[in-house]
Amino acid sequence: MTTLGLILIIIGALIVAGGLFWLLFMWYVSWRVFQGTLVRTDPSVWARACSEETNKEQLAMWNEGLAWAKSHGTDIEATQKGEMKKSGRCEDLMIENEGFKLYGQYFDFGCKRAVIIIPGRCESLMYSYFFAPAYEKAGFNVLVIDIRAHGMSDGKYDPVGVGEHRDTMKWGQLLHDKYGNEEIWIHGICMGANTGVLILTAPECPSFFKGLVSEGMYISFKENYRQHMIYDHHPTFPIVNMVMKLVKKHTGTDVDAIKPIDLIDKVHVPVLFIAGRHDFYSKADCTVMLYEKCGALRKEIAWFEDGNHSHLRFAHREEFDNVIRVFTNPEEGQAK
Repeated sequence: MTTLGLILIIIGALIVAGGLFWLLFMWYVSWRVFQGTLVRTDPSVWARACSEETNKEQLAMWNEGLAWAKSHGTDIEATQKGEMKKSGRCEDLMIENEGFKLYGQYFDFGCKRAVIIIPGRCESLMYSYFFAPAYEKAGFNVLVIDIRAHGMSDGKYDPVGVGEHRDTMKWGQLLHDKYGNEEIWIHGICMGANTGVLILTAPECPSFFKGLVSEGMYISFKENYRQHMIYDHHPTFPIVNMVMKLVKKHTGTDVDAIKPIDLIDKVHVPVLFIAGRHDFYSKADCTVMLYEKCGALRKEIAWFEDGNHSHLRFAHREEFDNVIRVFTNPEEGQAK
């Protein structure tokens, strides 16, 4: 063997070894990212607590939501401990589905319809209190829920809407059969909006699910996740793709098969898209794409010029609440 041949072999071996090392390192990084963002590694993760106490807006929303819940009889301390109580208009509920114990709170305002508020990733039912006043004004009873692996509900992995949509259908059945709600609406925030689309396009979706209010819906979880990585100044390739493979391996969820942009044309109940013009995670042009493809005969986009992702009500309380009231009461134009 010539000296040149030996050098080429050595160089090739170093390239292969370097490539394998890079690939293994990327898998390690992806696993750490997956563990840090989509796995409940400890009961304190995604608990019934403010998810971002250092974020002034988030903390203000949290405290305002607690004040609303307290005004209707909620025992906040008991709620944070997971104690089951009924006081004032608030009743703690529990259902079981697919081997998971799931928890929620129902606020009964004596209406004939209810909304289920589905929060986004990392949030418990207590986060949803902040959005509930809009529906109280619009003439709804309100159910807030701990989705799988959040709050007091069972689970280890965030399944990105799959499974959660079947849980929510069961919650809806309870509200309809036991509590006499004739129709159910969904208010889905970010990933919760994805869950709403999965509910409304499921063959087994009950007919009493009558509408969707989508706040910050994304075209696909993969793209939304990529935007989060960019916002946090993390590299996206190949980590995002590897994390999506880990999601499928550990939860069975194929994110490419549940993209809202590919399903929204099959949604035929009224849909209100609430969107921020400058939402970094759920881009304005993506909202337009979803709206244009949506199969609903009655659909609308409510644009807000400022306000962070999922914080639009904080910046525009009166306008936010009024948009929901008018859309969900098309005949009256006011709360029932």
